[in-house]
Amino acid sequence: MSAKILIVEDEESLVTLLTYNLKAEGYSVVHTASGTDALMILQEERPDLVILDWMLPGLAGIEICRQIRARLDTRSLPIIMLTARGEEGDRIRGLQTGADDYIVKPFSVSEFLARVTALLRRASPERIANVLVGNGIKLDRVAHRVTRFGREVNVGPTEYRLLEQFMENMGRVLSRAQLLDGTWGRESDVDERTVDVHVGRLRKALVRGTEPDPIRTVRGAGYVFDSDL
Repeated sequence: MSAKILIVEDEESLVTLLTYNLKAEGYSVVHTASGTDALMILQEERPDLVILDWMLPGLAGIEICRQIRARLDTRSLPIIMLTARGEEGDRIRGLQTGADDYIVKPFSVSEFLARVTALLRRASPERIANVLVGNGIKLDRVAHRVTRFGREVNVGPTEYRLLEQFMENMGRVLSRAQLLDGTWGRESDVDERTVDVHVGRLRKALVRGTEPDPIRTVRGAGYVFDSDL
C-alpha cells in the first residue's frame, strides 16, 4: 500500500497515534493542524484520502469539507471526518456536506484502519491491489516481482517504487516533484534530476527490442505511464 493520506487534526497525541498506525500499514502520511494550510496542501499535492477533524481552530472541518467538494479537482476525494459530536443530526450534517464516512471520538484504531482500507478500496482499488497490470507489465506486490510479456524484469528497489507509482496513476501526468515525493519521501534531499536518471534505468529494464516504451515524457510537465499497448 502506498496511498497518501492527509490528516487535518490539531490534537497532537491523536495525530501521533494515527500517523504511527497508518505508516505501519504502509501508507504515506502528510499532516497539518490548520484548515487553511490543508487547502493549500491540496492545491500542491493530491492525497488519496483526507482524515478531517470537525473542530479545528480557525477554519472548521465542515467548511473545509464543503470547499473540497466545491472544487472540480478534489470533488471525488475521499473524506473521513473525525469528531466528538456524536448526535445523529451532526452525523447527517457531516455526510450531507460531503464526508464519505464519519467516526466519533474516541474510537478504536483497528476500526479506524478498517474504514480507511474500505474507503480506499472503493475509491482507488489500484492503491491496495496485490497485482497491478498495464502495457504488458505485471507488478506483483506480494511476490515483489515484475514481468513484461511474460518475461522476468529485474529492477532495483528505487525503480520498483517508481514503477509502482506510475502504475497506480496510469494515464495521469506525474511531475518530477510528485515522483520524487512518492518514491524518496517528502524529507528527501534528492535532486529532481535524479528522477530522470532512475526513469531512464526503469525504461532500460522494461523495454526489449521493438517493445513500446510504457513511460512517456511530457515536456515541461513530467512523465505519464500509458496503460495501453
